[in-house]
Amino acid sequence: DGGQLTDKAANETLDYINKLDIFKDVKVVSKEEAEKSGLLQYVGKEIDDAYYDKVAQLCVRKDLIKQQAKNLKIIYTPIHGSGNIPVREMLKRLGFTDVTIVSEQELPNGDFPTAPYPNPEIRQVFELAIELAKKQHPDVIFGTDPDCDRIGVVVNTGDDYKVLTGNQVGILLTDYLLGARKDEGKLESKDAIIKTIVTSDMTQVICDYYGVQMMDVLTGFKYIGEKIKEFLETASNNFVLGFEESYGYLSGDFVRDKDAVIASVLIAEMALYYKTQGKNLFQALEDLYKKHGYFVEDLLSIEMEGQSGQEKIKEIINNLRKNPPKQIGDTKIVTLADYGVSKSYDLETGKETAINLPSSNVLKFILEDKSWFVVRPSGTEPKMKVYFSVRGKTREEAQNKVEQLKKDVQKLI
Repeated sequence: DGGQLTDKAANETLDYINKLDIFKDVKVVSKEEAEKSGLLQYVGKEIDDAYYDKVAQLCVRKDLIKQQAKNLKIIYTPIHGSGNIPVREMLKRLGFTDVTIVSEQELPNGDFPTAPYPNPEIRQVFELAIELAKKQHPDVIFGTDPDCDRIGVVVNTGDDYKVLTGNQVGILLTDYLLGARKDEGKLESKDAIIKTIVTSDMTQVICDYYGVQMMDVLTGFKYIGEKIKEFLETASNNFVLGFEESYGYLSGDFVRDKDAVIASVLIAEMALYYKTQGKNLFQALEDLYKKHGYFVEDLLSIEMEGQSGQEKIKEIINNLRKNPPKQIGDTKIVTLADYGVSKSYDLETGKETAINLPSSNVLKFILEDKSWFVVRPSGTEPKMKVYFSVRGKTREEAQNKVEQLKKDVQKLI
């Protein structure tokens, strides 16, 4: 269905691959024979156009876009990657014509001369865009990573330009899409937002406010794609948005992985709407915090290289699993969610609750004040990752809480 393989299917495929003799069992055919037999087909313009048409349909306030898209001032950088053509084409088709491209980062270049680490999570890749913004004063800046599946958003805070976190953009999109659906008379109780277990709990608060469902899945967009397929097969829910804290977003059911072309269109629509309300995205985010509370998230990556590092990560997680702390700093830990055994434990009563997600070596500790931290090994790097989330009445309170929680957890592990 276009989604990444999830665990069961991946294991079955790997088992099949392992049984093959790469010299005897892998069939080879010439390009000419493959074309003649129909085994090799080329993706042409008709597929691009079909995709662009589908993306356009995801816009909620279509009349607003039709009438005012030309009034939104955008700075966009493809960061030397593949987003250059599809993002610009999609914005153009919708009428977002005031788009300035960061020329130094416009064309594909695998050496990434202006951004040695071309990650839209970090400010460094946006320095050229920010310098341009100081002259042009755009309404929004965004940049897509080299393969155009993740997107970073930069906003003017009044004092400086700030790269929003993946959680903050996801929170903004969640509230915007649900609010727009409500205004357009399209909101339904079976509408669903999907996030990963390490993504902001503010998503749940917003979903409760609109009376829709919020679902957690394991880290990895493949699990969001799996839920989309389930929704289509059972008609149980309407998929509105899926996102991860790592800057991946998706709406619509015709793509099954994070898609920065889709995200760029929704972010442009959202920025346009708030502009008509006299706000930018930073001010809209502040309004959400004032309404629902200040949620702050953070991530700690602890590098442990080599075989000994892998063993150390395993040892730390196993020790936390066998001997879960009852307190962190001055705050009680009330729940341990052990995704390795798919069970959640009330640390005060000992009550067990099933977790209906696939098994994964992840531990989530929930504190008495609803703050939490998650410990898991990285799936791609020699690192142990620790995620943090807190809530406060003010930004300062929340920021202080997350900094203290980080210090306390570092002492623990």
